[in-house]
Amino acid sequence: MLSDWKFYVILYIVFTILFNQNYKICTKYMKSSVSLTILLELIASIVCIVLIPLFKFRFSKNISVYIFIFIAIIFYTLHNRLSTVSRSGLESSTYIIIKQLPSVFMILIGILFFKEPFIITKIIGAFLIIFSNILIFYKKGSFKIDKYVLLGIIANICMSIGMIIDVNYSNEFNIAIYVFFIIFVPVIIMFLVERVRLKDIILEYQYQDKLSLFITGICFSLMMVVKIKSYNLGNASVVAPISSLSVILSIIFGFLFLNEKNNLIKKIIASVFILLGVFLINL
Repeated sequence: MLSDWKFYVILYIVFTILFNQNYKICTKYMKSSVSLTILLELIASIVCIVLIPLFKFRFSKNISVYIFIFIAIIFYTLHNRLSTVSRSGLESSTYIIIKQLPSVFMILIGILFFKEPFIITKIIGAFLIIFSNILIFYKKGSFKIDKYVLLGIIANICMSIGMIIDVNYSNEFNIAIYVFFIIFVPVIIMFLVERVRLKDIILEYQYQDKLSLFITGICFSLMMVVKIKSYNLGNASVVAPISSLSVILSIIFGFLFLNEKNNLIKKIIASVFILLGVFLINL
């Protein structure tokens, strides 16, 4: 079972749903977006340390790998920081639809800057994901984007750039150590750049719903670890579409447990387009 990619995909879907639902709850109690982001990443970092013995211990000996990972981490930091603000103003089921945009951005970046071939199935898949987002935000003859949507889009552009820079470097590390790097280093960056004080983190912890806080932080790292593991064991053309089932399930759970009733039918239709789009992109 531990060597079966399907096991890790199922775990990924479960952790993703729990992560999205509880992240939204955390933002409802949020006093400071940067303090909440740091707090969640600190919890996730501790989980990574606990997981290190479960995977083969290895480090890359190529110094350039660390340089590229650090550059990618800067963009991951921006993503994490902006996504907390974006999530605070959007329903969890809306944000997870926006979160599918990196697949589109990576295709565009690949074609425009890396001269990758123009593959029609990938373009159609990207269009379907874009259309799913248009479907959600198009209302009564106008396309409405507020600051939370805009921040969500910018956050996921940053994620896309980070992923382009950070291509396949996870294979050169113990998986838990790799995830620790890309979660914990942003904590240091945010502490230094935004001059966050320890008492700000303590205050944020005191105001938070503790159960949702720990579920979000724990799932933060587990979600990334099992996703990498599933791609290591399985074929991306199968793993990616099945993983995208987390979108429609997150929408359903958002409706059931967070009372997210707005545009429910459109969200479900959008999630179907996303599922088909991800499938086409990974053919």
